[in-house]
Amino acid sequence: MTDLPRDPRHDPVLREEVLAALAIQPGERHVDATFGAGGYTRAMLAAGADVIACDRDPDAIAGGQALVEEAGGKLTLIHGRFSEIDRLLAERGIDAVDGITFDIGVSSMQLDQGERGFSFQKDGPLDMRMAQEGESAADWLNSADESEIADVLFHYGDERQSRRVARAIVAARPLTRTGELATVIRKALRHPPGAPKDPSTKSFQAIRIHVNGELDELIAGLDAAERLLRPGGRLAVVSFHSTEDRIVKNFLRERSGGDAAGSRHRPAPLPLARAATFETPARKVRPGKAEEARNPRARSATLRSAVRTSAPAHSTMKEAMSC
Repeated sequence: MTDLPRDPRHDPVLREEVLAALAIQPGERHVDATFGAGGYTRAMLAAGADVIACDRDPDAIAGGQALVEEAGGKLTLIHGRFSEIDRLLAERGIDAVDGITFDIGVSSMQLDQGERGFSFQKDGPLDMRMAQEGESAADWLNSADESEIADVLFHYGDERQSRRVARAIVAARPLTRTGELATVIRKALRHPPGAPKDPSTKSFQAIRIHVNGELDELIAGLDAAERLLRPGGRLAVVSFHSTEDRIVKNFLRERSGGDAAGSRHRPAPLPLARAATFETPARKVRPGKAEEARNPRARSATLRSAVRTSAPAHSTMKEAMSC
């Protein structure tokens, strides 16, 4: 089909590199597991794919209805978590697809809306919930133990002064606004006004990852993708955090017959005599300087991709550990 106009709200990171990894042929069925503002979906449609897109954020689904109309029957939007994408597609009679793409983390659209509470640059309610349900960032920060907060900041945000920040957060409770939290963090880390890098970045990232269970979602989503991809199907994952990238790297290494080392988030695999479900993964891809200059969000992005073999899907990591 002809190229649909790009949505100015979201220029997807590594767009051309993702398309190259997916190698879309007209008429194939592809999944955009993290729809957001629809940047990757538009690119897939333009390449001739029939697209099924998923997002747990109801705002993303509502905002995508215009694209559904533009696509003329080539796009299906599903409200749900990508960790359950195989079940969501099975409910619609689909048990195999030609490609799946993940763009892990918060979307530009969510960051730009101060009322969603994701950004330290825009004051708003201290929320951060992608699905807009369950425990909010404020709920957790105002009730969690100081040691629990410190652990989350350290493990999910690589914040070396996590205990100092956690102590300041507990002392300042209750917190209800993103601006309040950012101020507390800056004071705790003695951040001079006007300094180039805001020290709130790491803590906001860590709290968001925890509130949304993002690492567990990623692990379950990769397992679901393995079950859904047909032989020769392509998987492309864009991540923005070192821990997320490590999970993807270890998953693909393990499932391609390598010896994944595991991590604190994903245990080392059991020595199961199983055939490789993915071919040797492609080398990781990083954005070029031109893209980084055009889109600052791209600076921390990493793309990993692989091709599905015909071997049966492995047990999930949780199932393997219970055997």
